Amino acid sequence: MMFKVLTLNTISPAGLARLPTDRYHVSGEQQDPDAIMLRSFNMREMDIPTSLRAVGRAGAGVNNIPVSKLSNFGIPVFNAPGANANAVKELVLAGLLLACRNLCEAWDYTRRLKGSDEEVSKAVEAGKKKYSGFELPGRTMGVVGLGAIGRSVANICLQMGMKVIGYDPMLTVEGAWQLSSDVARAKSVSEVLSESDFITFHVPLTSNTRSMVNKDTIRSVKRGATILNFARDGIVEDEAVCKAVADGVLHSYVTDFPNNVNNGQRGVITLPHLGASTKEAEDNCAMMVAEQLRDFLENGNIRNSVNFPEVTMPRGSPHRLVVANANVPNMLGQISTAMADAGLNIHDMINQSRAELAYTVVDTDSPIPQTVAEHIASIEGVMMARVL
Repeated sequence: MMFKVLTLNTISPAGLARLPTDRYHVSGEQQDPDAIMLRSFNMREMDIPTSLRAVGRAGAGVNNIPVSKLSNFGIPVFNAPGANANAVKELVLAGLLLACRNLCEAWDYTRRLKGSDEEVSKAVEAGKKKYSGFELPGRTMGVVGLGAIGRSVANICLQMGMKVIGYDPMLTVEGAWQLSSDVARAKSVSEVLSESDFITFHVPLTSNTRSMVNKDTIRSVKRGATILNFARDGIVEDEAVCKAVADGVLHSYVTDFPNNVNNGQRGVITLPHLGASTKEAEDNCAMMVAEQLRDFLENGNIRNSVNFPEVTMPRGSPHRLVVANANVPNMLGQISTAMADAGLNIHDMINQSRAELAYTVVDTDSPIPQTVAEHIASIEGVMMARVL
């Protein structure tokens, strides 16, 4: 079977190479795609093709994808968590150094110097005093969000001699194993704000994280602290933070999301969304999401989906059926009954749920007629049934 993949952005060739050309036709002009690969393209106003089975975002955030709408169609949305973690971690470290050593203002001052070498030398000495900074060891870094990026930042800051305090109520056991035991655990965002010299955010933009730093919460920030936002625009209220910098409450603000409020303000460092803008990160994200899409299309396995449960099952038989349905009682019973009525013996089965969605993978000892999949798809609450 030939799978069709529509690319809505330029995708790294290293990622596309993970989709064999004898099984996948990849194009930016693809009609009736089985899958979509994208980066920043806004899918929210896009008509969803009836042929679509999966969406893969070559990055971590999915704010540009209508996840709820796709969930209603039984379409999993995959992302690449952690694939760009090193790139973002390095930029956060760069932001730390830029802020604590006043490097942006110092560089701007120096490159504008004019006159003789003697005059420039005198001005350099004056600037040396004006832009003196401070060192990182012994300072406290607060990390809000301890996913792959947050953990990387926390661990490297410890190696640089900093103290680290972190907050993430959704931290998994697996994630905790990858986090240094020297990271202190905060009970709230407010605690991080009040105890940290630097605060960095690594959370998705949701109703719970929007305006996490605002005119009210900023009152609890430690005086002289620096706020860094390399996560998502909207997590920090720029008006409040810029005012705090101007009033001397904050030392500086470093953000990857320039706008008319923060750009050009003294003490504010703005960068053009460079977080994951490295060749390595783009390659890693594209390779990860391509492999996940391929495993889903060919085997029905789900890894790193933002809306479906994690479900992987080795192929115990060449005959497989996958079903997505509402997480309500008796769905599994109806699916099993439909297969039994068709004389199909189940070789292996796995069923997992996540919130309102459930997903089932079934291997049988004999071929599964397409009519069985069609019958299961017609059951109320079933969003998708597909024979592999």
